[in-house]
Amino acid sequence: MAKITLPGLIDLHVHLRTPGQEHKEDFISGSKAALAGGFTTIIDMPNNKEPITTEERLNEKIKLAKKSAFCDIGFYFGSLGDNLKEFSKVKQNVYGLKLYLNETTGNFLIDRKKLREIFRAWEKAPGDKPILLHAEDDAVAYVIQIVRATRQRAHFCHISTISDLQQIIRAKEEGLPITCGVTPHHLFLTNNAVSELGTYGKMKPPLRTKKEVDFLWKNLEYIDAVESDHAPHTKEEKDGEGPPYGVPGLETTLALLLNAYAEKKITIRDIIRLTHDGPARILGISYDSTTYIEIDTTKQYVIQNKNLFTKCGWTPFHGKKVKGKVTKVVIREKKVFENNKVLAKKGAGMII
Repeated sequence: MAKITLPGLIDLHVHLRTPGQEHKEDFISGSKAALAGGFTTIIDMPNNKEPITTEERLNEKIKLAKKSAFCDIGFYFGSLGDNLKEFSKVKQNVYGLKLYLNETTGNFLIDRKKLREIFRAWEKAPGDKPILLHAEDDAVAYVIQIVRATRQRAHFCHISTISDLQQIIRAKEEGLPITCGVTPHHLFLTNNAVSELGTYGKMKPPLRTKKEVDFLWKNLEYIDAVESDHAPHTKEEKDGEGPPYGVPGLETTLALLLNAYAEKKITIRDIIRLTHDGPARILGISYDSTTYIEIDTTKQYVIQNKNLFTKCGWTPFHGKKVKGKVTKVVIREKKVFENNKVLAKKGAGMII
């Protein structure tokens, strides 16, 4: 066994579905999946069945997580531009504001005309927290204009195209306070996989061409985080009429990156940068040396649906052989996962 130790990973983009859609995922199953994947901290998105757009809903969500989470967890706030007075009440208790400028699960779309007003209101509320955006194509240019005018920090989620990343690179070179993330499915799958995956490959943004994927890899230095965009939906939903967008990813993100390391496509230093250092810097999360994971870089295995902790019970990477596996997870000196078993108690995770 070739053992290496990494800091506890941070996934800044997950959808755990509580409250309102616990049949897909909940804080128990989702946080177990996080530990199995090497993530000791996860930040949950606000587009629940009833979006988290008020202080009351946020507090209820936090209360539910306190009882159930096995790993550390934080939250984002949501807005359609009609709850600006809530910002000052919640900003200190969340890691950012999430806005959707393109179609996605829940269709929690904002009117672009309200975007500048939302940016200004968030900036005025006390605390330095980023605005995270689902923005594609022309929406990227629009957001960059507003960042240029407001200087409000912005993070572009799940970038997947040459055009979008080129715009972000230019904005970074201009010195704008912009960061971006990419998902494992946009790094390790192309649109050629859709014919095989069917509705299990339906996601937003969609899978791209090999040319687009290669561009992401060649420009990895400009990407600040790998984010799973863990979006669990049941098999029944994916097989049904009008299947929802999204794929689970908490348990496969690190596995795929470690396999890429074995194939000499990425360094361990870059894996740490993309799954710990970058997310920690973007969100202002402090490094804790007593929280870490151990990896066996020589362990080979096949990713299988039946071995997953996520409640949805499937992955688009089912059947893929990978090299490199999480063997142990420690949070604040306490062993919480080892040899495929969750050792932590329910509610042991902190609300951060």
